[in-house]
Amino acid sequence: MSDTPYSEALGRTLIERSFREKIVIVGVTLDGRTDDETDAGLDELELLVDTAGADVVARLTQRRDTPDHTWYVGKGKAEELRDLCLAVDADTVVFDNELAPAQQYNLEKLLGRTAIDRTAVILDIFAQNASTLEGKAQVELALLRYRLPRLRRGATAKLSQQRGGVGARFGSGETKLEVDRRRIQKRISRLEHELADLGRTRALQSKGRTRSGLATVSIVGYTNAGKSTLLNRLTAAGVLAENRLFATLDPTTRRLSLPGGEPVLLTDTVGFVRRLPHGLVEAFKSTLEAVGRSDYLVHVVDGSSSDPYGEIDAVRAVLDEIGAGSVPELIVFNKSDLDPESVAELVARHPGSVGVSARSGAGIDTFLRTLADRLRSISTVVELLIPYDRGDILAAVHREGEVVSISPEEAGTRVRARLSDASAGRLGRFVVDQAVAANMGLDGHE
Repeated sequence: MSDTPYSEALGRTLIERSFREKIVIVGVTLDGRTDDETDAGLDELELLVDTAGADVVARLTQRRDTPDHTWYVGKGKAEELRDLCLAVDADTVVFDNELAPAQQYNLEKLLGRTAIDRTAVILDIFAQNASTLEGKAQVELALLRYRLPRLRRGATAKLSQQRGGVGARFGSGETKLEVDRRRIQKRISRLEHELADLGRTRALQSKGRTRSGLATVSIVGYTNAGKSTLLNRLTAAGVLAENRLFATLDPTTRRLSLPGGEPVLLTDTVGFVRRLPHGLVEAFKSTLEAVGRSDYLVHVVDGSSSDPYGEIDAVRAVLDEIGAGSVPELIVFNKSDLDPESVAELVARHPGSVGVSARSGAGIDTFLRTLADRLRSISTVVELLIPYDRGDILAAVHREGEVVSISPEEAGTRVRARLSDASAGRLGRFVVDQAVAANMGLDGHE
């Protein structure tokens, strides 16, 4: 992909800028929402803007029944916004609400500066943090899909894009040339094919892991909840873990041994956020599909957050969108070192959950025991008779499952073990009760 201007543009987003833009953020309370929800959304948007490398210098809110077709806000509020931008010398205006291309264009003409929405800021952050080939392709695809209906942007936006900034990196200002619709569509098609190939490779890797017989566990949660810190605590994975949004985009899988000795594959995934852009979910679908194929989810929640319930709902909404809503989950309330009382209260309100501090290690032993018990509850206990000359099969049982009992007999070693369906299927010919094996659908192949 290095032969395209967009790949070069994405590379340049990783270069630190020498200035921080001044941003005015805008939130509109529509019918069915409350002012508190709007304020919470703006608080999170401010964190997103800061992560993108800019500073919020003012905010503006309005209550409306429906968005204005021309400026999203009313004409009077749009003129007030223009005056506010002049007063604080703002570079860019960011709306917490999603702007239509026409509204964005009209606002930029009125305001005399770049106007973008929450989606553009999230895309900007993803563009900065993507590091792998697949991650860069996924982000570029989402950027292009966002850019395509906004090709008619005028000279004001072009000037802003050429000098860089939060409102610029998602567009063609990175290249000095306006990319026409045909070229963008061609590039989108090529990226889709490349990601499909990468997705097939990922599926083969997933099949290999399934054949290994190891249970798979995915760590999911709101961005900055502490997922990567938890993975590092459990497996010494060395994954980047910073106190900022979307610090980690690329999934990382490590092997973890549970207290009973049984191994599992633990995967850290990209963090979710309220109203995660649908284009990003679509672009990252090949990565996120691994979550839906997991045996269990570890749902990490920031126990010190001001709105943990809203974050839980946001994560579950994305899980439903990617087809992982039915995968069983263990809720882990993290950051007990920051707010032990809140974490204890949340655990009390969610029976079966656990409280931990991924940073200090408090509660990790309880978490591991709970996860092991949950996985055992969805595994199968089978009884096998393994010939004495098949030490490789006995080793596989120890490696892939949990041995409950073992005793020598004349015909071989009798073993009762807790195994995943994949492992039990491979070892079906050694299952003692063939009626049980048939009911389980074991194929009898090693």
